[in-house]
Amino acid sequence: MIGGIPIVFDRGALGHSDADVLLHAATDALLGAAGMGDIGQWFPDTDPANKGKDSAEMLARVWAFVREEGWTLINLDAVVFAQRPKLAPYRQAIQRRVAEILGVQPEQVSVKAKTGEGVGPIGHEEAIAAECVALLVRAGRPPDKPFGASTTLNRSED
Repeated sequence: MIGGIPIVFDRGALGHSDADVLLHAATDALLGAAGMGDIGQWFPDTDPANKGKDSAEMLARVWAFVREEGWTLINLDAVVFAQRPKLAPYRQAIQRRVAEILGVQPEQVSVKAKTGEGVGPIGHEEAIAAECVALLVRAGRPPDKPFGASTTLNRSED
């Protein structure tokens, strides 16, 4: 399972929950962007209730809390790192499923796949990984100064 979509492959991920690497990364990205911790704080692997838990359920639950705090998703950008299986045939389905879980338009979700080019744990097919970045905006609360905003200095001329 990657991004909530069953993937035909001769191997599977191991984890305490259902081990959907992409949905876990998306959950962490949303929590991080909202300053609300990480997936391990919300769903610790020491809690038996999380054994085999559906990652889509975790993502939906976290997203509900993030929205309750006033955040809106601008976009979610995801990269899955896997030598195999090739994800190109599944990319649009994954994009639509993640958007469905979040209740946003598919255009707000970007999913890319990269191989390890035969190098390292990804390239040797020993691991799969995902990274996500979420861009959130808090409605009605513009930041005092956006990141990267330039400041105009007043200089007195001598």
